[in-house]
Amino acid sequence: MGGNQKEQVIILLKGNILNVFTGDIYPAEIIIENGIIKIVRKIQGNFEGVLLPGFIDSHAHIESSLMTPSSFAEATIPHGTTAVISDPHEIANVMGLEGINFMIEDSKSVPLKFFFTAPSCVPATEFETAGAKLGVNEIKALLERDEIVALGEMMNFPGVISEEPEVIKKIKAAKKARKPVDGHAPLLSGDELCKYVEKGISTDHECVYADEAREKRELGIKIMIREGSSAKNLKELANVGGDFLVSDDVEPEDLIEGHMNSILRKAVEYGIDEVEAVQMVTINPASHYSLDIGAIAPGRSADIILVDNLKNFTVKKVFIDGELVAKDGEGLFKIKGKRRIPLKGKLTIDEFESSKLEIQARGREALVRVMKISEGQIISLESAHELPIVDGIVQPLPDDDILKVSVIDRYGHGNIGNGFVEGFGIQDGAIASTVAHDSHNLIVVGSSTDHMMEAVNIIRKGGGGLVAVNPDEYMYLRLPVAGLMSHERVNILACKARQLNEFVCDMGSKLSKPFMTMSFLSLLVIPQLRISDRGMFNVEEQRFVNPLLDF
Repeated sequence: MGGNQKEQVIILLKGNILNVFTGDIYPAEIIIENGIIKIVRKIQGNFEGVLLPGFIDSHAHIESSLMTPSSFAEATIPHGTTAVISDPHEIANVMGLEGINFMIEDSKSVPLKFFFTAPSCVPATEFETAGAKLGVNEIKALLERDEIVALGEMMNFPGVISEEPEVIKKIKAAKKARKPVDGHAPLLSGDELCKYVEKGISTDHECVYADEAREKRELGIKIMIREGSSAKNLKELANVGGDFLVSDDVEPEDLIEGHMNSILRKAVEYGIDEVEAVQMVTINPASHYSLDIGAIAPGRSADIILVDNLKNFTVKKVFIDGELVAKDGEGLFKIKGKRRIPLKGKLTIDEFESSKLEIQARGREALVRVMKISEGQIISLESAHELPIVDGIVQPLPDDDILKVSVIDRYGHGNIGNGFVEGFGIQDGAIASTVAHDSHNLIVVGSSTDHMMEAVNIIRKGGGGLVAVNPDEYMYLRLPVAGLMSHERVNILACKARQLNEFVCDMGSKLSKPFMTMSFLSLLVIPQLRISDRGMFNVEEQRFVNPLLDF
């Protein structure tokens, strides 16, 4: 064979295949040549299980798993995931283009196919301190890359509606590159929604209510039904119908149990047709993002999985490019090369006085704004509570579940925003994290200033991660990659994260995912009341508000 010729590798698979174009299931043989499906031929025979196209998670923030892409692949390939469309705006907010390049580089060390979107909103808003800015020129350059398949979720929906020049230029750049624009428009409705759609937004993963999803579908938006670790919308939206099933943000302890296979199982349980559910994680996203995957058909990559049936979705075998990469829940591949930890993205937080975490007021009581959170949702409502004032400082009421919350700028500018939050249930202690959407400043929630300062200093000295402190001890999960991720395997991270959540539960919290819930308190593009390093913020009114209502 000539030196420049590639050796032919031919593989034959047989089994019951699900045709995602027609919805039919029938026995067939599949001839694969050098990772590409060449022939699919109907045959006679009895086979166990069903061969499906590999699962695609069409909207995920890998950073939320606390794992780098290579570790994420180790966790998800055995569950049947063969492709992910990742919006790397978490690390982009911390490290800019260098962070995106790190994600792409690390993803190439594993068989799982990672596709990325160009983060459209870095920083997410002008009302917080971020570590980077991606302007129109940076977005244009990203969209020229083969690894980038879309413009990432356009969270600045007010900017789209008001036609802010830079926002519109980014959308036009995506159109010129013939790549779709992902959306992000929680609770947007009526004429404003029409304006948002008219500018070219193609998807939305933020629907919480059935009527909301229905209205968006009627206007042509493709609905991504989200079922992650914190935001769980599948049960509410199952009867509306959708185009994709996505995880959005998922924690390591959930990835131990499953990934898209778990979401599919729930989808069928909640009433979505089995074939339709499979299409939502295969051919639908592949078609939308113009990818040669998502179907068992000639010309497509031979990303194929064997499941027991279309109810349990227990994954028996996983093939990527025709190669067996997982069997019976165990990965059969090795990560290529040496994984690195980028130097950029370190914390820059100087020591500061504890008084900077306090809100001062006169009198004996103060009427304050409080962010109210609830299990399974990332929307935070605004409520009002009377809180005591002691020595001129507004005090939390842990017995009434009213705690202090602060966001501390990690990029060296010294900003600190303070407020109050309801719903964490912590009686005596604090939790803190450098995973805090979207700028990933240091966020801390606690029952007292002293506990909060202890938590802050542990993270500040440790370089980032998650920590919980009580009067007697603390537990710390270090995240050395930009304070967001670790190269550790999912079982190790899941064990540490589970222990950390149990530690917080022992402090009185009833939340199943307290750290992920806390991470969204600083996301200024989700209604209603939020907090950044510059203060409390009303998302609907797009303005900062004083935590004191009777100031």
